Parts: sequence; C-alpha cells; structure tokens
Amino acid sequence: MNKQGQGFLTFAQNTAQVDYLKLAYAQACNFRSLHKNLKYAVVIDKQTKSSVTKSCHEVFDYIIELPYDETAADSQWKLANEYQAFVLTPFKETIKVESDLLLTRSIEHWLTAFRFKDVVLSTGCKNYRQQLSNNRTYRQFFDDNDLPDVYNGLMYFRYSTFAQKFFATAKQILDAWDYLKIHVLRNCRETTPSTDVLYAVTAKTLGVELCTLPSFDFINFVHMKPAIQGWSSAGDWQEMTTVEHDEDMIRIHNLNQYDPIHYYEKSFLTDERLTHYEQRYHRSRSA
Repeated sequence: MNKQGQGFLTFAQNTAQVDYLKLAYAQACNFRSLHKNLKYAVVIDKQTKSSVTKSCHEVFDYIIELPYDETAADSQWKLANEYQAFVLTPFKETIKVESDLLLTRSIEHWLTAFRFKDVVLSTGCKNYRQQLSNNRTYRQFFDDNDLPDVYNGLMYFRYSTFAQKFFATAKQILDAWDYLKIHVLRNCRETTPSTDVLYAVTAKTLGVELCTLPSFDFINFVHMKPAIQGWSSAGDWQEMTTVEHDEDMIRIHNLNQYDPIHYYEKSFLTDERLTHYEQRYHRSRSA
C-alpha cells in the first residue's frame, strides 16, 4: 500500500456482544468533524464487512479488510491483530486509537510533539477531573514486572525502520507468550496479552525512552474505569455520575472534558449519542 499523509487508524472487529463497527463509525464522525486535514481508516475482518453500510463508506476514508486474523472466530477479545497496524495503515503518520475513544477538540497539533519519536505510546491516564491518575488497581502486573505505564488507547507511529521493528518485535513477543508468561514474567494471568501489556513489554525490550514522551504529559486520555476516578472498581461508571453534551464538548459531573475520553463501557454509545455525532459530522461538512 502506498502510504501518504496523516490520519487516525482503529480496528473494528465485531463480536457477539459488541458492535465495534458502530463505535468506530461514531468515532469517525467525531474525529472528522474536528479535523479537516486528517483522514480516518478502519480495519475490519471478513465477518464485520457484511455490516458495512453506505453511511460507513461516506464517513470512513479507508475501509481495510484484515488479511490475516490471529483471533478465533468466536473470540470476544480481538486484540491479537493490532501488531498489523504498521503494515495496514494507509498513512505515513498514524495516530492509532481504540474505537471507544472520543474527542472534544482537535489534537492535530499533537503531531508536532509526536514527531520527536518514530513511535509514541501514551503514558499514564487521567481521571475525569483532568488529574493524572496514580491509582494502580488495574496496573499491578505492570508494577510487578517494572513495565512502563503505557496505554494503547492512543499511540502514534510513522512509517520508519524503527516503527517496523517495534511492531515486528510485538509480533515475536505475541508468538512467544506461552513461554514468557510462565518463565519470564511475574504473576502473569493473561492467556493472551492485552495490547497495553504487549506494547509495554515491547517498549521495555527495545528501550522505553525510544517509545514514549513522558515529559509531554498531555499525551494521554481520560480513562473512565471506575477505580481511576476513586470509585469502587465494581459496577458501571455511568451509574456513578452524569454526562452532558454541548456540541463537541462532553461534561462529566459538570466538568468540561478537554482531553480524549476513553469511555470504556460500550453502552455509553447510545443511539441518541450516535445521532449526535452523525449530525455534528454533517454540519462540519457543510460549513
């Protein structure tokens, strides 16, 4: 594929429980209404392809079918394919995001910071109060293994020799996981590594300083997992707070959210919210 320009990339492989294509569609409407110069690409599998609509073709700049699916057809956690992002992206510069992430303002200016490295993994996360979180409820494995506190929810890479090496190394670690989880890693309970874990191990293997920009503490997002907010880790965060929309802005507990929001609970994307982002997209196109 001839790679050119800059854009966002996400993976959307539907499961029996989650319509990831719907999440990606809402995200594309959101992202494209805020960015006039960045395109949007989605990677789907053969099963998800049957759900692609005319509206999807209008909003997605690229719809890329996964050439090789590492996951079982009935898998509910389809993370094992994301190492293919380097090969599949149509862009020279890619901001790779998870599909359950929304923006309230443009982050195009982040490219200036990203360009200090060939690969940038976001470091740490924030709570809805816009504070960097020091809660380790979900990160015990990282602490046990002295792994960098990186998140795959938002990352950057450009078409380069080092980025190619990063994703090739991630693939090697994925292939060796059965050995690593028993003989190398401490207290590993992940049968298949989450992408956060996979990329953290990859970064530590190649050099954390080559894959992160921790001094740029704005390169992260609000993660709505409950414990990060200081709430009980059990239950749905939506039951513990209120959410309002005002054009592009999202308010949580009456606080404007200026950072990307990883809403995590897929039920957050109601039909009403989907319609909101569709309308924002169409208004932005006609402006």
